Amino acid sequence: MKFEAQAEIQQKLDTLPMGPGVYLMKDERDEIIYVGKAINLRSRVRSYFHAPNESDYKTVRLVERIRNIEFIITESELEALVLECNLIKKYKPHFNIRLKDDKRYPYIKVTWQEPFPKVFLTRRMDNDGARYFGPFTAVWAVHETLDTLRKVFPYLTCDRDITGKDHRACLYYDIGLCLAPCIGAASRDEYRAMIDRLCLFLEGKAEEVTAAIRAKLDEAVQKLEFERAARYRDQLQALARIAEHQKVVSVATVDQDVIAFAQEDGDACVQVFFVRGGKLLGREFFVLEGTEGENAEHVLSSFVKQFYDEAASIPPEIVLPEDIDEAKIIETWLQSRRGQTVMIQVPHQGLGKELVDMAAENAKATLVSLKAQWLADENKQMSAVAELQEALRLDNPPLRMECYDISNTQGTNSVGAMVVFERGAAKKSDYRKFKIKTVEGANDFASLQEVLRRRFKRLVDAKEEEHAAESAGEGETVGSVRRNAPDVRRNAQLPGKDESWKRIPDLVIIDGGKGQLSAAHEVFRDLGIEGVNLISLAKQEEQVFVLNRPDSLRLGKSSEALKLLQRIRDEAHRFGITYHRNLRAKRGLASQLDSIPGIGPRRRRALLARFGSLDKIREASVEELATVEGMSRSAAKKLKDML
Repeated sequence: MKFEAQAEIQQKLDTLPMGPGVYLMKDERDEIIYVGKAINLRSRVRSYFHAPNESDYKTVRLVERIRNIEFIITESELEALVLECNLIKKYKPHFNIRLKDDKRYPYIKVTWQEPFPKVFLTRRMDNDGARYFGPFTAVWAVHETLDTLRKVFPYLTCDRDITGKDHRACLYYDIGLCLAPCIGAASRDEYRAMIDRLCLFLEGKAEEVTAAIRAKLDEAVQKLEFERAARYRDQLQALARIAEHQKVVSVATVDQDVIAFAQEDGDACVQVFFVRGGKLLGREFFVLEGTEGENAEHVLSSFVKQFYDEAASIPPEIVLPEDIDEAKIIETWLQSRRGQTVMIQVPHQGLGKELVDMAAENAKATLVSLKAQWLADENKQMSAVAELQEALRLDNPPLRMECYDISNTQGTNSVGAMVVFERGAAKKSDYRKFKIKTVEGANDFASLQEVLRRRFKRLVDAKEEEHAAESAGEGETVGSVRRNAPDVRRNAQLPGKDESWKRIPDLVIIDGGKGQLSAAHEVFRDLGIEGVNLISLAKQEEQVFVLNRPDSLRLGKSSEALKLLQRIRDEAHRFGITYHRNLRAKRGLASQLDSIPGIGPRRRRALLARFGSLDKIREASVEELATVEGMSRSAAKKLKDML
């Protein structure tokens, strides 16, 4: 294959600067398909267009799709590395190695910035002064750990405003699961000291914590305070149960993360061992995609940058199975994040090498298990899709299905929901919600038609723009939008920033009966949408209604096709109800504020933007309320008195 840069690309290549920076490669839809960094932008970017090795298939495909190149100049390679991490996280380019899925791993959060910190599970890390521990891949393990730790460190779980002057404590104090600072049973300093010990334990410093508790146990025994001694004994036993799962891997009290990975068919599984104080506290796996054709060095450096960009903590040592070219600049970056020295090591013998080998074996076994699971899930989902195709007598399998549902309460706050399933699995990135604008009262038929018209009008407009562009370039006549054209598969994705609006579904499912189906068909007929299969699913008898068929279609209760339809319909209902409840709650909150003299729409919006909820507004001081845009001190005082 001969690689020649197009004229406009060549012009870009000739004008690239020679300093450090980040480059963004875009395709014909102006979407970012690759982000990279370089010490010398001109040299690095031009290297892609030198005749590459034919075996480097990934680079070949990348270069074939490049239609534009943009760059951002930075002051240093370190600044370029940080910017590259942020851009990959933001755009998730197709040709970059990236952490699979958009899910956030759970962490244990300790709200240390608060006078009386709380401890709970979270999937979001904010720069809010809290302490975070993790990540964990198994939520059940986090809950199990917290349940055990609470018996040792009875932290707060309520939302009380802690003043120490409450008349009575809750039940948790009576059963030993809270220190009850609310009634003054523990001071602020005593409570925070307890939380600090909990944090030490989560950091892996269990010996310090157990030694302190054992000293208290001995003191209680000497004073013949046997009830208190029994509590300390139970705490030590609880900590011992957690410690049973911690394996001593080093006589040296080192803190390090040991990283290794296994790779196959474009997927890679990375295993991380968290060693703290010489003990293996836990291990977690992470899945990368886009690794096809990539060498180990690139996979490792990509993972390290993406993982530690959001990690709760960074140890002083990171152990890898192989050297990476970017090791020094990554060490500098990690040091800037940690605030202390961080070393990347590659052991070739001894205990470090054994740990890396153990991590690699775990990564390989996990990847084999995950691939078997993915295959089983996809086969099962596609089997249901094939069964549905046969039941509905469709010419093609319904690989992309859209389902619509309307939600309202006695005609108020009407909303529409659109959910999308591809290859039998939910595609949540394509879900859409609609606030009904043109329909008054509880008219589900008209509301459904509004939603469908708004959704498919976008498709019609995009298709007409595409035909107009083709006509301008090739002299073709613009035709109407039709789904039954022979090249419909090729045209399933149309140009535009939001591809989801422009994808043509294989099957549209309406939540309802014959009436809803007829209403939907009327919209399709008005917009000229043909060839899109349309059905409805009635909830009471689970009857499937198909156009031009007098009787409903009844699928067996054990039918995988029916279960798939029910899953899609229930997901649309859940999504719509959630949106409807959120709108209703916001309007209820707004109405409460509107009932307060002196709080008009402008002040209400400013208050909600600042505090977010009525509880937060209620907790705010008069001084804080007075600082909100448009609020005076007298209005703030009146608001505080009313709340």
